[in-house]
Amino acid sequence: MQHQGPFSIPAINDTVPEKWKPWLIIFMVLIFQFSGGIYLAAANEMVGATALLHEDILMAGYASMIGMALTFTIMLRLKMRFNSRFTFLVCSIALIICNLICISNTSMPVLVGTCFFAGIFRMWATFECNSTIQLWLTPKRDLSIFFCYIYLLVQSAILLSGISNTYVSLFANWEYIHWAVIGLLLFVVLITLLLFNGNRMMRPFPLFGIDWLGGLMWGLIILTINFICIYGEHYDWLSSEEIQTAVVFLAILLLLSIWRASFIRHPFISLQTFKYKAVYMTFFLYLIVDIFIAPAHLVEHIYLEAVLHYDAEHVISMNWVAWAGVVLGALFAYYFFALKKHSYKSMFLIAFACIILYLVMMYFLIDYTTTKELLLAPIFFRNFGYVVVAIVLLTNLVKVPFQHFWQALSVQAFVSAGFGGVLGTAVIQNALKELTAKNFTLLSANLDHVNHKLQRADMGAVFGKLQSEVLLVSFKELYGYLVLFALACMAVFILYRYPYLNSRITPEPGPLSGTCAGKLPEPASHNPKTSRAFLFKRQARLVLSVTAEEKVVSKY
Repeated sequence: MQHQGPFSIPAINDTVPEKWKPWLIIFMVLIFQFSGGIYLAAANEMVGATALLHEDILMAGYASMIGMALTFTIMLRLKMRFNSRFTFLVCSIALIICNLICISNTSMPVLVGTCFFAGIFRMWATFECNSTIQLWLTPKRDLSIFFCYIYLLVQSAILLSGISNTYVSLFANWEYIHWAVIGLLLFVVLITLLLFNGNRMMRPFPLFGIDWLGGLMWGLIILTINFICIYGEHYDWLSSEEIQTAVVFLAILLLLSIWRASFIRHPFISLQTFKYKAVYMTFFLYLIVDIFIAPAHLVEHIYLEAVLHYDAEHVISMNWVAWAGVVLGALFAYYFFALKKHSYKSMFLIAFACIILYLVMMYFLIDYTTTKELLLAPIFFRNFGYVVVAIVLLTNLVKVPFQHFWQALSVQAFVSAGFGGVLGTAVIQNALKELTAKNFTLLSANLDHVNHKLQRADMGAVFGKLQSEVLLVSFKELYGYLVLFALACMAVFILYRYPYLNSRITPEPGPLSGTCAGKLPEPASHNPKTSRAFLFKRQARLVLSVTAEEKVVSKY
């Protein structure tokens, strides 16, 4: 439905000009996006200062993402219950408290719980800002346009916060990151007190009927998956009691959640939500894409730091090119997908081709002599493709009925923000471990005392060189396997619902079929209803009808 009349934000006092109000909201949402509990960009500094494991920092950081994912289900209810002034004050103060706790505490249960609630308040404030200016961004409520803005905002905030956090931790201390965020949040509190009013456009809607226990159970399920993926290598997977207990706990909790959702009146996530094709296909495609971009979180860092010997400042400087890929990817999706209304499949294939191009380029570029400038192109294509994929898959959820739409957003966020990244990293880490062990055995077969060429060599230098060679060969082999797997997936995506694959040229049964009529059926090529021309016209009409339906769905 198109918005009637000029856009205005009644929650902001009239002392602020109307043209400035949306930009004030964007400024506030950027501050909320920069805030959180644990900042993963400063993970190495925190490990050295707090005596925590790197896995502990990752577990706490992803707990914030899980809190954000759960909030999608109740976002609209919170919007209808509280006004903007109350929301901004509560979320700002809560995030300030969470940052103070993260500075002064090193207990893992406390850090995980704090980051979990920090993600909830961060997402609540972000949704309040974005929903306030939605009609300013798209008066027709075109969600394809709105989601282009959302992913441009979110991915830009992730990359730019990583850059700022790294520079602060390099030239000062990682704790100064939290103090800087606390100062910005206090400024938001001041703006809210001075410029926002408590007026309401409608009476508050009560928060009755929300399945809080179901939300807690789903949060524990995703936390357990993250625990298994993050700590699996540390505890040697199923060989340890910790991982075995976590797997049993996950299975029991998942079964209880499904069983409970089957009979209660208002489950936190209804089982019907998982039955929509737009939901389970999005879930499956996100898992595949997360595996293909997982080398960015593991292999690239090992390659840049252990092989090329780049420091943290040079590594984080590549985020500027990654950010350029995000911006251009969002603009590309905005023009061709939101405005020109190209199909979901064509846009997804273009984005997936960019991810394949990233893998191919990394396969050929990995070497001792590779410079930082040569790595900028694959990083650009990786982020370009991922942003377009994310926008297309998120917009695809508009096909879900409204009563399950918000639950579908949470399910999509479970994999895109909750456990998809750690699951992909765990898969790549185990594959790299197996390849490294195999290549070390092959390359070191002749490095022994029997080899007379090594009797006077420095064995320390030899094995140092061997280790670097093993890493390079393993990286290249891993990227090669990923390219082959990606090409196979690309072929499946192209041929999926391809019009000519569904046509079965079979003769139409006549009145004497199945009897001894003594007459053969008419050849299929002469049957007008099974001829090539007839089948081509029928499939063309089917493709045109599906394309028209997709355009109508994406429009509304």
